[in-house]
Amino acid sequence: MVRYFWDSYAIIEFIDGNPKFAKYSREQLILTIFNLTEVYWFAVNEYGEEKANQIYDEVKQGAVKISDEIIKEAIKFRKKNRKKKLSYADCIGYIYSLRNNLKFLTGDKEFENLENVEFVKK
Repeated sequence: MVRYFWDSYAIIEFIDGNPKFAKYSREQLILTIFNLTEVYWFAVNEYGEEKANQIYDEVKQGAVKISDEIIKEAIKFRKKNRKKKLSYADCIGYIYSLRNNLKFLTGDKEFENLENVEFVKK
């Protein structure tokens, strides 16, 4: 059984109603506090504070704890892939997914050809 780590990109596309992400609607939401922050930023700007707070409360239930080791490895991964201009949140989520046997669900083109990624084009 495949389980997924939801990149901010995937969560935002799902919230926005992108039909390509509809097939994941029954999947457990797993993300980090860093992704939650990106999603809240998006929601406040797109929907206003009231709706953003509702989204935050729903999404935060899937937030997982991140170890120091994951953070350190993610920063090394970001440095190694500097030319891709990956965000801290993306790198932390990606490394978390690798270390926890989760597919990294995203549509972010920078991850398209990386190992362990379920890439969904917009």
